[in-house]
Amino acid sequence: MLEFIKPGTYIDFMKYKWYFIGFSLITSLIAIGSIAVQGFSYGIDFAGGSVIQVQFKNPTTADDIRKALKPMGMQDERIQSVGAVSDNDFLIRTSQTEDTNKGFGGKFSSELEKSFGKGNFEIRRIEMVGGAVSKDIKTKGFLSLIWAAIGILIYVWWRFEFKFSVGAIVATLHDVIIVLGMFSILRREMDLTVVAALLTLIGYSLNDTVVVFDRIRENIKKQQSPNYDLAHVMSMSISQTLSRTILTALTVFLVVIALFFLGGEVMHGFAMVMLIGVIIGCYSSIFVASTIVLFMSKSGKSSS
Repeated sequence: MLEFIKPGTYIDFMKYKWYFIGFSLITSLIAIGSIAVQGFSYGIDFAGGSVIQVQFKNPTTADDIRKALKPMGMQDERIQSVGAVSDNDFLIRTSQTEDTNKGFGGKFSSELEKSFGKGNFEIRRIEMVGGAVSKDIKTKGFLSLIWAAIGILIYVWWRFEFKFSVGAIVATLHDVIIVLGMFSILRREMDLTVVAALLTLIGYSLNDTVVVFDRIRENIKKQQSPNYDLAHVMSMSISQTLSRTILTALTVFLVVIALFFLGGEVMHGFAMVMLIGVIIGCYSSIFVASTIVLFMSKSGKSSS
């Protein structure tokens, strides 16, 4: 098996715990600040509206499309090119909806025909979400994240003990907050795909944390003296699992990079969450979760 860290290597991670906590606090506050000040850029799943994908036969620009759709009151809509420039494929996001896709598509097609001519474009898809439905989706989406966090708390509490469950939940929330903050700062669109990616990230991050906790628990049981140094046991356990953590993160990272560049526009949100999340999840399982457990242990000692 490939080993990035030689067996027997010991790195005193807990020696630098204040640096890790400081870094995590600063990045978390920046993320929360961005979410509080400028919020999220919601996709149609959460904000309601329509998404239309159109492919043109001849080279076209977003401004040309905007001018063509001005009679429909769509001059300020978000229009972006998808895929290669030579594909002439555009995604148009608007807050407008109609009772049916067919009715909306008919009006849309009629306006484009006036500017580009009949047969010079193809409407590849139309998606519409009403206001009530989007509100319901938004509520259920964020509730799913809360229930996932509660489930983690109960599972880790049952498997280890309370202070470990707090360490796991803080590390997981830390990952989710930073990813959400990045989406807010970069004004990336929040939709159901992103929520699905966040739930995947929660599972990934927890898995890494549980592996480290398992090793800590094993090493604690091997201690002969009741006055053992918990910080030393934690650093030793993290050192022993470091190769596995790096290998897992690297493997997932390579897969997600391929998904980001080759998965198309639909997968960008999911891939971006996982790209940021794999790095942050790896960091938190090593530096955040164990540090929280250490702080919750009286005088850095444990008898678990």
